[in-house]
Amino acid sequence: QVQLVESGGGLVEAGGSTTLSCVAAGNVGSINGMGWYRQAPGKERELVAEVTTYGDTNYADFVKGRFRISRDNSKKTIILQMDSLKPDDTAVYYCYANLRPAVLTLAYDFWGEGTMVTVSS
Repeated sequence: QVQLVESGGGLVEAGGSTTLSCVAAGNVGSINGMGWYRQAPGKERELVAEVTTYGDTNYADFVKGRFRISRDNSKKTIILQMDSLKPDDTAVYYCYANLRPAVLTLAYDFWGEGTMVTVSS
C-alpha cells in the first residue's frame, strides 16, 4: 500500500519560517510529479509549488521568492521551505504525487492527509 506521509507545519509568527516534508511510503514503483497544494478556510484548494522528476519547478505567484521546493528521488521525498510567512499563508497544506505503485502498470494521483500551517500576525 502506498501513502504520502507529511510532517512539519504548526504555528509560526508572521515573517518566520517553517519546513514541510513529504515522503512517498510503501511499495512505490516510480514517481512523476510531486508538489504541494493548500486550502484555506472557505477557499478552494490551490497549487503552491511542484517539482518534476528532473527537478524542474513551478511556483504559484503568491509564493515566488518566499518558498522553495526541493526533491530527493532516492528518498522519495519533497521538502517545502517556507520563508517570510504571512497570515494569508494560513492553510492546510497537502502533499501531492503522481506515482505508480510497484504492483500496478499505471500511475495515479495520491494525496497526503494534510498538515496545518497557521501564521499569526
